[in-house]
Amino acid sequence: MERKLIALDIDGTLLSSQRKPLDSTVKALKALRQAGHLVIIATGRSRLLAGSVIHQLGCTNYIICNGSAAFLDHEQVYKHTLDREVLTRMIDFASERKVDIALFGLDSFARVTRFDEPKVLEAMGSFGQKAPDYEENYFSQHEVYQGCAFYDQSKDAEFEAAFPEFRLVRWHENSVDIIPNPGSKAQTILALAKRVGIKPENIVTFGDGNNDIEMLNLAGTGVAMGNAATHVKEAANLVTDTNDQDGIYKALRKLELVH
Repeated sequence: MERKLIALDIDGTLLSSQRKPLDSTVKALKALRQAGHLVIIATGRSRLLAGSVIHQLGCTNYIICNGSAAFLDHEQVYKHTLDREVLTRMIDFASERKVDIALFGLDSFARVTRFDEPKVLEAMGSFGQKAPDYEENYFSQHEVYQGCAFYDQSKDAEFEAAFPEFRLVRWHENSVDIIPNPGSKAQTILALAKRVGIKPENIVTFGDGNNDIEMLNLAGTGVAMGNAATHVKEAANLVTDTNDQDGIYKALRKLELVH
């Protein structure tokens, strides 16, 4: 069997609804690595917020911040930070509309505005995190790989028209990720596959959210979790069981990658 690159999202995919990896998932990833396949976590989280999952699953390869940084054997091999001039404009634009912005480095994050903390708390709490602390000068002291803007869908068109330099990917009813344009998990997965000599048709991706659609489309085999929304499932080649019902293991077994 040719070597595969298997890329897996964290929230709603690698983690169950209890925010823990299933035993079947842990065993399956171990078996993939023992068979010589390249297993990569591909998440919208920063390294700080993904660190506990990376450690728990024994992963040394990971794509974070929706593709803005990538690591092989814990060594950074890809970097794409947000343009500072455009980000400055966006912070001012958001502030005029009382919209909060949080910024993420690799190992730190902070909110640079403070208008509507309940909205921030609701979004961040959806994956078990607190609201970022307020740090007005964070932007001037850190490289920024990703941001979050906390607004609902009524402001989507306005922000997208104003900032074509960024991709604004909705992950919660009250929040979008801010990433470079072009930029995505998908593009970074392709770059890593090329770097290690794995053909695109030998890429297998697992995901459940809006920021996973492109990587489900590009893969030789895109696997949507059973808990994904309908439009995410439509982007996949295969729909497996949910993140609570051994979805990853069942798909890998169906693909004859584990026993």
